[in-house]
Amino acid sequence: MDSLVKAFRAPRTELGNVDAEAVASLVAAAADIALVLDPSGVIRDYAVHNDELLADLSIESAWVGRPWAATVTVESRPKVEALLRDATHGGSPRWRHLNHPSVRGIDVPILYSAVQVGSDGRLVAFGRDLRAMSELQQRLVDAQQSMERDYARMRHAETRYRVLFQMSSEAVLILDGLTQKVLAANPTASALCGEVGRRLIGTVFTSLFTPDSVQAMQTLLAAVRAAGRADDVHARLALATDEGGTREIAVSATLLREESASFFLVRLVAQDGAAAATRLPETKAKLLKLAELAPDGFVVTETDGRVITANQAFLEMIQLPSEERARGESLDRWIGRPGVDLDVLTANLRQRGTIRLFATTLRAEYGGTIDVEVSATAIPDDGRPSLGFAVRNVGHRLSVESRATSLPRSVEQLTELIGRVSLKDLVRESTDMIERMYIEAALKLTDDNRASAAEMLGLSRQSLYVKLRRYGLGDLATEGEG
Repeated sequence: MDSLVKAFRAPRTELGNVDAEAVASLVAAAADIALVLDPSGVIRDYAVHNDELLADLSIESAWVGRPWAATVTVESRPKVEALLRDATHGGSPRWRHLNHPSVRGIDVPILYSAVQVGSDGRLVAFGRDLRAMSELQQRLVDAQQSMERDYARMRHAETRYRVLFQMSSEAVLILDGLTQKVLAANPTASALCGEVGRRLIGTVFTSLFTPDSVQAMQTLLAAVRAAGRADDVHARLALATDEGGTREIAVSATLLREESASFFLVRLVAQDGAAAATRLPETKAKLLKLAELAPDGFVVTETDGRVITANQAFLEMIQLPSEERARGESLDRWIGRPGVDLDVLTANLRQRGTIRLFATTLRAEYGGTIDVEVSATAIPDDGRPSLGFAVRNVGHRLSVESRATSLPRSVEQLTELIGRVSLKDLVRESTDMIERMYIEAALKLTDDNRASAAEMLGLSRQSLYVKLRRYGLGDLATEGEG
């Protein structure tokens, strides 16, 4: 965490001849800890704002007369030498992160800058206590990990619902609420309605039935639209059976709404013994519908990656108008780098059975890419094993609207910088942002009472003033600073 210190433009004109007492007051007020050093780097005097910091570092009894480098941890000593060298040779002052051993066993992080004062080579080191920011960073990491666990549980649940939809022994169709065309059908429905002989997706629902059953189906859908539910209706499918007759089925429907659109979830249960299926409980049917209409993409493929079925969210991601256009195509056409990412996914699925949060990109059919996370599972089946993929768009995961009450806009901007700037710069920016956020929150909770806010944050009042000046918060001119 190193950064340049910007100097005054006209110190002689603006500050004039400041005496030693005034300089000492300025130095003490400008930092949480200030050290006066001789040209060789030995500590001659100090000023500390925080009694707790003074106790943690044992400054009173052990620092005066010792080399500055002897008071820091081993990995911080080269930074002390660099600070002394820059200050002695007139280099541009920099802030450097040093760690001091503590009597409590936990290192104390301090951000230091050193400058040379006077003509006799004396140095002054200014330090900022980073303990509060380190604690805030840890809280941020813990909160992020908690959110990731929540996202993982949600993705796993959605994947299970989608797999349940595809593997259900009950025939399920999803219809457009206006046109009554079939938007999605599970394999059981495709087999029951003779999908081999016709394209089921896009077919008008009533065309699946014999003429004497059409009116009953229209009445069923109208009743469901008006009341939300209706009694089961018996009808006959237009597809002829092997015996030359038509297949009688029981039809039930449920209305689902999504924003301004409506959809029908239709269940078909064959009444003949050869094709009779066990009806799922009502709650399971709702889960199936939820999986089909989930905002994340779901895809089921053969073991070689060729698409068997995909939900509407995935089709929208890859800019295809219908499931038929995707069926039979290799998922490698859209997922990640051609010939690389899908091979990695399928190889890991064969070895482990599941994959979580695989970061990659999704290429749309007509150009453009989006960042996605893929979770996948192998679906064992003696007859036709397959693979299930849950694809989540993470480009706007932490939207401003969903986080307006917890984190400011700059967090999203910092997240977008990952991979473009160094980790130390990201950490510095994020800690500054978090520190400012908590100071603003404390001032708001205490109705701008600085003394109460400082106590709430575990800071001395002087330390809080320093931070208020740094972030340009409040009007310090109206507050007595003693």
